[in-house]
Amino acid sequence: MDKEGMCVLSLLHYHIRSRRCKSMIHLETQYFNLNRILLIAIGLWPYKQSNLTRLQFIFLSTILMTSLIFQVKDLLEQLQHIYNELKDKNEFAIINEYGYNARRCTATLTIYAICCVLALIVAQLWSRILDIILPMNVSRSYSLLITMEYFVDQETYFYWILLHMNVSLCIGVTAIVGIGTILIAYLQHMCGMVKISSYRIKRAVDINISKNNKLENEILILQGIISAVDIHRKAMKLFELLASKIEKMLFCLIIVGVVCMSLNLYQIALSCGDDVKDILFPFLSVIISIFYMFVANYLAQDVTDHNNDFFATVYDVQWHEAPLYIQKLILFLLQKGNKKFTINVGGLFVGSLECFATLVKTSISYFIVIYSTH
Repeated sequence: MDKEGMCVLSLLHYHIRSRRCKSMIHLETQYFNLNRILLIAIGLWPYKQSNLTRLQFIFLSTILMTSLIFQVKDLLEQLQHIYNELKDKNEFAIINEYGYNARRCTATLTIYAICCVLALIVAQLWSRILDIILPMNVSRSYSLLITMEYFVDQETYFYWILLHMNVSLCIGVTAIVGIGTILIAYLQHMCGMVKISSYRIKRAVDINISKNNKLENEILILQGIISAVDIHRKAMKLFELLASKIEKMLFCLIIVGVVCMSLNLYQIALSCGDDVKDILFPFLSVIISIFYMFVANYLAQDVTDHNNDFFATVYDVQWHEAPLYIQKLILFLLQKGNKKFTINVGGLFVGSLECFATLVKTSISYFIVIYSTH
């Protein structure tokens, strides 16, 4: 090729490269400009990472984590303050029972999370395992369950990429399980407090009515009712405090859970007959979504049931044999029990098993609509 042809070819290559650069710049500045600004503000924009950007990310992450830590610390300190007021051995037995329930829930969810993570790891290594157990003349294709671009040869650095993804997965799952289980444990202990209030009011009325000393009897009944109402009021305040702190997060999780379940059901329907590995990830996502919805609504239902049990205990005790002015006090409690206590999320969702059934039906309905339009 002569020099003129080489020059023309070089100009063409330069023109193509310049047009590619222009298209890339156009894509970043026009279509992703707002996204880029938001991610730069928190130090997560993947391009043009500098030491200042990394420092910014560490600083903001520290603020976020310390905010979460201080909120959890505040809740636990208030709970500890109430526990310090317990004196009766039966009350300690009640709180220990609920504490053991919380530990069992934590252990169960941790084992469940470990099994899910191991299933995902085995699914990603399945082709490699088959190559060792049942070798073929042609190597099987390797693919990751989550598509990511590492700008390296995925075949050569497969295990390093897999290690990075699985470490990230383990960190995320540990954070989710850790935060979720501490909320479950907190709710269980507050349910224990409501149980203690039921025990106190039953003990105050039923036991002291049999005493002969009328004045001493009335004082003991009043003290028992006051202590029962006090711990019940504190438990309700802690319920409301916790609900106010996590209401927005729960509202977002409910929406995400419904959408995630519908889309993953759709993906499972489209992948029927394909490789089992292609169905595993959406199947686990559906199971996790259903499990999360059930646990959250079951805990909210448990809180409502404990509160109802308290007022049912107030009604069942022998309050009609107490002095008249004590009967009037108990009537105030019975009137307050007419208002049902529920955990409300965003004014749209009321935590209960009925809400769980509604969310599952809604997810399936969205899936049917999406699939019917395919």
